[in-house]
Amino acid sequence: MIEITQDLLLGGRVHLAQPGKGHRAGTDAVLLAAAAPVKPGDVVTDVGAATGAVGLAAAAREPNGRFVFVEQDPELADLCRRNCRDNGVQGEVIVADVLSRGSRQAAGLMPESADLVLTNPPFLEEGQARISPDQGRAAAHALPVGGLEAWLKACTGLLRPKGRLVLIHRADRTAECLDILGKWLGGVELRFVHPAADRPAIRVLLSGIKGSRAPLSILPPVILNGPDGRFTPEAEALHRGEATLL
Repeated sequence: MIEITQDLLLGGRVHLAQPGKGHRAGTDAVLLAAAAPVKPGDVVTDVGAATGAVGLAAAAREPNGRFVFVEQDPELADLCRRNCRDNGVQGEVIVADVLSRGSRQAAGLMPESADLVLTNPPFLEEGQARISPDQGRAAAHALPVGGLEAWLKACTGLLRPKGRLVLIHRADRTAECLDILGKWLGGVELRFVHPAADRPAIRVLLSGIKGSRAPLSILPPVILNGPDGRFTPEAEALHRGEATLL
């Protein structure tokens, strides 16, 4: 059996059971949820949900949405169901391979079913870097060759017309994400995340609307740490669930 830890997000507003080893939810999940414009009644689909951190954090801010969690790993999906129960979220957890249309259809994940899709895709593709020997970490961090385009295509396919996709990715893959998503999204907004004010961005938050023709805009950056190495006031407020990026 895998070791499970009990962790808290957003200043204790989200209780998260997750594996003690491998990929674990942290700042990326907090930032992605903080950038999610959830409205009452929205169908919100968390793609690649793992134990549900992103969707649960979004639900903590707007509980009157309908939350759908999509995860390939059955063990992580079971933890996601447990986390939904523990946090009082009436979420639907779907076990499906995001990259397989047949798997999505067999699991009942219907096209154009979501008002908002949130996703933190695996950051690398096979051959781009050395992959972790830990199976869970490797699955969370690596896609097959061409997998990012397939992943993002699947995400946009789940959106209703004028629905919104919000994702977080490595900053050095921004151009690739824009090239892929330009086929389907407009009104794209970019917000870069820097570990410190004098250091290059490490993440990008990208948001766009399906079928829009609005131009791209670049929003103010997020600076995670001050000169003392501690969270900036904004980063601290985001991690405590006291602020958003909307």
